[in-house]
Amino acid sequence: QVQLVESGGGLVQAGGSLRLSCTGSGRTFDRDAMGWFRQAPGKEREFVAVISWGSTIADYADSVKGRFAIFRDNAKNTVFLQMDTLQPEDTAVYYCTAGTTTSTIRGSGGGDYWGKGTLVTVSS
Repeated sequence: QVQLVESGGGLVQAGGSLRLSCTGSGRTFDRDAMGWFRQAPGKEREFVAVISWGSTIADYADSVKGRFAIFRDNAKNTVFLQMDTLQPEDTAVYYCTAGTTTSTIRGSGGGDYWGKGTLVTVSS
């Protein structure tokens, strides 16, 4: 069974940091682009960041540029999202996704595989 499992969410004060992880199982994702989306209460899911399989391309939503960083460890089948200077508006469930290319993930609203999400809550 192919799975993506997110971890690292939690409650943090504004200005703080969290690092999310997403680990794949059931297949390797070392030739897939991987990304992060988020969904805040009452809002639609939105793109956050994406990284190519070889880490040569990384792309971010304007709202997180300069604060978030995506990186991956293919040996561990894991992608990370380092989130710094968190703000209350970053509060959301964060989802990991894997797909063929970075353009596919960002342009199509995600890839072929999804995790179940991890909740990030930023208090003011």
